[in-house]
Amino acid sequence: MSESIEYGKGFSLKNESGFTVLYFYPRDNTPGCTIEAVDFTKQLAKFRRLGARVVGVSQDSLASHERFREKHGLKVDLVSDPSGELCDKFGVVQMKSLYGKKFKGIVRSTFVLDSKGKVLREWTKVKVPGHVAEVLAFLEDLR
Repeated sequence: MSESIEYGKGFSLKNESGFTVLYFYPRDNTPGCTIEAVDFTKQLAKFRRLGARVVGVSQDSLASHERFREKHGLKVDLVSDPSGELCDKFGVVQMKSLYGKKFKGIVRSTFVLDSKGKVLREWTKVKVPGHVAEVLAFLEDLR
């Protein structure tokens, strides 16, 4: 059963039963973020067979995560990081530009962690098409 969790309240980077795929995304219910979450959900059984849990992280609220999960039938865990503490730990909040305006925001990134929370691989400035397959291939190569 998947859930929405607030960072610092019951979420750990350690996964004694295997790997963690930790993907950071800018915002619930935006086109790219929705496609990415749906793609991870569609492949969740394969990730689990490889011993990996999949966790999406944004700075959206728990209520927003719940609406996002319900609207799109998402099965991945979603972590709310309103303070940005987890985002800062992984360096994913950076200056971005949209229509000439500069702002700080989450740069779409994915990290594969071992059972103790050590980063094994990272992808930054992720392009959504084909990304989930690339993460799966990396985990399959570890086997």
